[in-house]
Order: sequence, then structure tokens, then C-alpha cells
Amino acid sequence: MTKLLHVDDDDDIREVTKIALEIFDDFELMQCASGEEALRAVGEFIPDVLLLDVMMPGLTGPQTLEKIRMMPGLAEVPVIFLTARTATDENKELWDLGALEVMNKPFDPMLLSQQIKTALDRLS
Repeated sequence: MTKLLHVDDDDDIREVTKIALEIFDDFELMQCASGEEALRAVGEFIPDVLLLDVMMPGLTGPQTLEKIRMMPGLAEVPVIFLTARTATDENKELWDLGALEVMNKPFDPMLLSQQIKTALDRLS
């Protein structure tokens, strides 16, 4: 089972993501409503993959990733970004941060699990 930390400030997105990933039972999911909350939780959860919203109040997804990657044992955790923005230059910045995948919001809940697995398969 893959441990996935999902961080998104939108309650509805977190709920849809939870339902979408629980259907397939391939993920142990922890969800946080902010980057700050994720930083408090990530040390005990130790995720296999991060699913981060890009635009959040407080710490953005990229800022959250930067802080997580400074923590012992978490420097190489793969990240998938979720973004409502589709500008190519903004997505390029996410790829430059080492994104395994950049997915657009809204996403198809029925495809989410497979999209994450496909992205993770590229690591092997």
C-alpha cells in the first residue's frame, strides 16, 4: 500500500480525493488542509508520495515541498502537483521543482488513482 500525503485547502477537493482513492484501496491516505498542517504531520506519517495543491493560503504547494524536502529522510519523496492554472510557464516551474506529474484541477476522480500509479511507475 502506498502512503500518500494530500495537501489541499479546499474541503471539497479533499473529500473527492479521499473518496476517489478509497475506492481502489491502494493508498494509505493522510490529508491536511494547509502546508503548515502538513509540516506538522509529515514526520510521523512518512509518505511515499506527496499530492500537493499549488495555490494555498499561507504556504503554497511549492513552498510546502521545499520545507518537506529539508526534513531528514524526506528529500527524495516524489511529488505530484494539482493546479487550476494551466499556463505553460507556471507548470514548467513545477516540473523544475522535480514534479513527478502536474495534474489539472478539476480532475476526474475515477482516473485519479491510476494517474498517480502511472506517475509512480515512471520511478521504477
